[in-house]
Amino acid sequence: MPTDITSAVRKTWQVPSFETPLWLGRQHPWCVVIPVINEGERIKSMLARMAALNIHGIADIIIVDGGTTDGSLELQALQQVGVRGLLLKTAPGKLSAQLRCAYAFALDQGYEGIVTIDGNDKDDPEAIPRFIDALKQGEDFVQASRFVSGGVAENTPKSRDFAIRFIHAPMLSLSSGFKWTDTTQGFRAYSRKLLLDPKVAIFRDVFMTYELLAYLSYRAPKLGYRCVELPTVRRYPKGEVPTKISSVKGNLSVLEVLFRACFGAYNP
Repeated sequence: MPTDITSAVRKTWQVPSFETPLWLGRQHPWCVVIPVINEGERIKSMLARMAALNIHGIADIIIVDGGTTDGSLELQALQQVGVRGLLLKTAPGKLSAQLRCAYAFALDQGYEGIVTIDGNDKDDPEAIPRFIDALKQGEDFVQASRFVSGGVAENTPKSRDFAIRFIHAPMLSLSSGFKWTDTTQGFRAYSRKLLLDPKVAIFRDVFMTYELLAYLSYRAPKLGYRCVELPTVRRYPKGEVPTKISSVKGNLSVLEVLFRACFGAYNP
């Protein structure tokens, strides 16, 4: 176990159970975590793009699977495109539970920082090296944004665009004290220091669905961590919205999480 994690502290972490079907060992100081569940051809396309960019030459690629059944995560095929790890969550929970599995695993392996990018092929992985450079320069939280200068938003559903620009980002900006523009994006990077801070305390069972994203956007600036948004490209395919958030119930849940995060309900 890395020296900055004591056994006493590690025992307090609430981490969902998971299996490790593939692990080839740590090769780089940084890793890219990709949460997926039944992404089919989208994750295959995403990994092919990352391989073409030689992302595996600067960071270890780790997929955390929420229970894929579509055959898109065949181990030999993953290794051919540079994937070094596949984790399979076996406990209940959605995105935040998956991320807790992956972040605990990555911190246990000694990674200095973690980039997270969705596995549905909406984000351009070309930005990953810039995220890692920002971590190297001392940033603790790097957020992708399609809305800052240089960013690109293509085919974003109008209702989602409105909710991000006029509800989600303004509320988190006001409550956190940092000017965010694109707070629902899962394309981010975190420093080891931020993820291990007991005042942040990400390894708690309160984080099961989408809580962790909003919480970290609120909590990191509040505690004085260095945060930055970098321009990225996010393209939705025409006529399709690849998302795990259902239209009505799911969006109401996201709003509830937002309000709870902004009022400190998830603080340790």
